[in-house]
Amino acid sequence: MIETQTIRLADEAAERDVAERLARGELVAVPTETVYGLAGDAADGKAVARIFEAKGRPRFNPLIAHVTGRAMAERYAEVDPLAARLIERFWPGPLTLVLPLRPDAPLHPLVTAGLPTVALRSPQGGMARVLAHLGRPVAAPSANRSGRVSPTTAAHVLRTLGGRIEAVADGGAATHGIESTIVQPCADHVLLLRPGSVTAAEIEAATGLAVRRHDGAAIVAPGQMRSHYAPHGRVRLAVAEPEPDEHYIAFGPLADETRARAVYQLSETGDLREAASRLFAALSAFDAPDIDRIAVAPIPAEGLGEAINDRLARAAADR
Repeated sequence: MIETQTIRLADEAAERDVAERLARGELVAVPTETVYGLAGDAADGKAVARIFEAKGRPRFNPLIAHVTGRAMAERYAEVDPLAARLIERFWPGPLTLVLPLRPDAPLHPLVTAGLPTVALRSPQGGMARVLAHLGRPVAAPSANRSGRVSPTTAAHVLRTLGGRIEAVADGGAATHGIESTIVQPCADHVLLLRPGSVTAAEIEAATGLAVRRHDGAAIVAPGQMRSHYAPHGRVRLAVAEPEPDEHYIAFGPLADETRARAVYQLSETGDLREAASRLFAALSAFDAPDIDRIAVAPIPAEGLGEAINDRLARAAADR
């Protein structure tokens, strides 16, 4: 067991401390605007291997490499005009681009899981400031045990990774609360590999190209495992009226009386952005061995609802 330290990410000295730890090969959970990421030096094979070990993550599942912006991205990937347009519009921010890997890119092969592409993102929040001090990419999947609920606070990280990593950089609650959208720029369209905080409509508006959905036949990017984000209990979706023994994740106004054992409200007003920001906190609140049944209210499928329903479907998948 490792003694996991908590670092309050309150000033530049703390950010430099985290960067120095990463440069030494340590693993540190670092906040971004989406969720907390488990960061390790993307060029350090031992650090990257430890990310997979700490999470219990299959090694065929690639990782996102976080960069400071386009200049750093171009050292590791081929950036064509469409990718450049997406970078200009959405970076830094919650959009990950799957791009052709440069042959001379100094990334450890575990990051890409042997694929000829690399998933790159320029984050906001504490991670961005740490990257500026480090000066090179970090591999950083969500800071949780593989398949479990993604963490939006330092406390969530410690629940599953405490004793497995060197430190958690506490920067408060993540603002978006749901992971980045992952896309692959193509000749005449944009391929959506994972829905997230940036919607398909926003991408179409920025590029003038259609967004097509990945058929799911093979894993070509992070976040495509069928079963993921799972709490201990079984999850039942699109439930308007929960059973008496169920814990209920609500969306929109509740009836005066509900039969659920307990209720976590995503958004009483039906605001999808508020619901996305609270989704993993809701799943985490009901993630306990003594909670065996969780019901979730219907969520509209448009806009951010696509990403919310994607995460819920993976949480409810057989495992």
